[in-house]
Amino acid sequence: MTESMIQRSILIRDLSDVQFQERYGCDRFTAMVISTKLRYIVEHMCSGLLTTAFSVILRDWFDFSATISGSPQQDYPMPACSNSLILFSGTMPEAIRNTVEEYGRDNLEPGDVLIANDPYRIGTHVNDVCFIRPIFYKVNGKNQLVSFVNLQAHMLDMGGVVPAGFSGTKKNVYENGLVISPQLLYHKDKPCKQTWNLIFDNARFGSVMKPDMMSIYENLKLGEKLIIETIDRYGLEAYLGAVQYAVDISAESMQRAIENIPDGVYEGEDYIDCDGIDDSEEFRVRTKITVKGGRIEVDLSGSSRQARTSINCGYLDAKCAVAVAFQFLLDPNSRFTSGGMRNIDLVLPDATIVSAMPPDGTIMMYFEASALILHSIYRALKDVLGENAVAGDVFSLNLHNANGRWPDGTPWVTSAQCGGEHGAWGATKAGDGDSYSVVPLCNSLDPAIEAIEMEIPAIVLRKEYVADTAGAGQHRGGASVLKDTFWLTEAEHYSMPLHFRRPSGFGANGGKDGCSGAVWMWGPDQLNISKAEQLYDLNQEAYRNSTPIAGVLDPRTKTLDMNGQYFYYAKNPVWHTKPNSLFRYIINSGGGWGNPLERDPEKVKNDVRDEYVTIEGAKKDYGVVIIGDPLKDPEGLEVDYEATKQLRAQLAR
Repeated sequence: MTESMIQRSILIRDLSDVQFQERYGCDRFTAMVISTKLRYIVEHMCSGLLTTAFSVILRDWFDFSATISGSPQQDYPMPACSNSLILFSGTMPEAIRNTVEEYGRDNLEPGDVLIANDPYRIGTHVNDVCFIRPIFYKVNGKNQLVSFVNLQAHMLDMGGVVPAGFSGTKKNVYENGLVISPQLLYHKDKPCKQTWNLIFDNARFGSVMKPDMMSIYENLKLGEKLIIETIDRYGLEAYLGAVQYAVDISAESMQRAIENIPDGVYEGEDYIDCDGIDDSEEFRVRTKITVKGGRIEVDLSGSSRQARTSINCGYLDAKCAVAVAFQFLLDPNSRFTSGGMRNIDLVLPDATIVSAMPPDGTIMMYFEASALILHSIYRALKDVLGENAVAGDVFSLNLHNANGRWPDGTPWVTSAQCGGEHGAWGATKAGDGDSYSVVPLCNSLDPAIEAIEMEIPAIVLRKEYVADTAGAGQHRGGASVLKDTFWLTEAEHYSMPLHFRRPSGFGANGGKDGCSGAVWMWGPDQLNISKAEQLYDLNQEAYRNSTPIAGVLDPRTKTLDMNGQYFYYAKNPVWHTKPNSLFRYIINSGGGWGNPLERDPEKVKNDVRDEYVTIEGAKKDYGVVIIGDPLKDPEGLEVDYEATKQLRAQLAR
């Protein structure tokens, strides 16, 4: 062990004041103040963009992230990221390093903004453009590159064969959209016309994207201003030391959390239903986790080959998913920084579904493949973690991308609004899983119904929970969500549910699995909207007239049936609809945590009152006998404790 390694093995809190000053160039209080200020800066930038953005995907979905990077001499550490899209934050440390180094750090000047969007260079997909502003500070009269302030944001369109980009059926990078290698968008605070022209010669909806990009530029300037003010106040040495301190403290916290896992080898796997070519092949991520001496190796070598269409993710997305999984499972209370992976090694061969290579390993639905990694880690560790295990969640974003024209001929587009983008989480020892949150890898907002209906020719008729779907447990999982959207004009639809073949919401610590969902469509000749009440009975004749989009269904009744036939989301790559068509999404529910027979009967009664559970489901899944009518007198429900005691004893036997 080298002297520096021995030094780092001492806990930061055990350093003397002199040792702390020598390591970080400032005292403890100053390091804490500056690291907190960095988190304030990125949140301030995001607040600015959120309130000035024009496109729905930024304004209503929060599809962006801000980070700060340290200097190249520090190897670009990320000490702070915003409380927004974690998929971006996890790839940003390498994205900044790769972009700056390829462009050339010596070629940067004050007032520059550097951009890139290549998934194989920076992670995520081509719609996500990384905007980087170098920060210079005068040292002995010369400008020194000391930091970077960054915003990665989803642009509404980046060209390609699909408006807005979202599709699981694109076959190569040439269909996928415009790829921007590292180049300047602004030079000395002046727009680089050739870069703007490159983007708007290839992208749709430039009238919305241009003000979005201008807002991003202004918020980068704000971040730069606040960082320079911080350096002015505390000094450059203290600033750089605090950057390193913020990263070290999270690395140390994660290492201590890893040390609580017994040394050993743990394995888990999860699946995506199929790619966009056919439904003959499930795509698997197999995770082998080796824990030894306070370090972890995550080996993804057993994963499937890269998919033939754009459901893959890249190596940086894989690394992000690993970091997020361990942060959630082991160290949820510390800050997410680039230090979280310091004691975690990743083994990842080329050309798997989670390390796709161009040109045929197309990356667009990268968050779906990333979720495979997170879920497989949850599964691998759920037994060894015991009561600290986390049950499975909705898994897929179930995106719905649609486009068309208003009656006056104006084009419209929507993405991530009218599918099943939000849904159930799994239960934990802390309590029930929430039933309507975005998947753990995202951390975005749910657009308001009014905002959706203002932007596109659609009416969201219904958004509600489905009773008796949540994974039963001492703490139950989140319930499935049912969402109906009625489309008023002709449209093209890309529906992308990728995890319906088997339940994603696995149980933990004795909890039960959740349920799988499905997607259906009714054209105007299949459904009379004046009799929309027929859709409110989930088991009635309306389903027979539907067109199944995806899910495992009874081929005769077209209702959910896990012993039925799998319907494949891309059997029609594009679903063309006439005015007055309706899409219905029922999405997967979350797994339960703990023995369902140990759930508080009063909680079960409240679940019946709130229509998470039916009276029949309370008996079957929880052994709780409820008396009353939940529809006509929900507050009058009562638990029959004697009958419950007898029924639970019977079920336990």
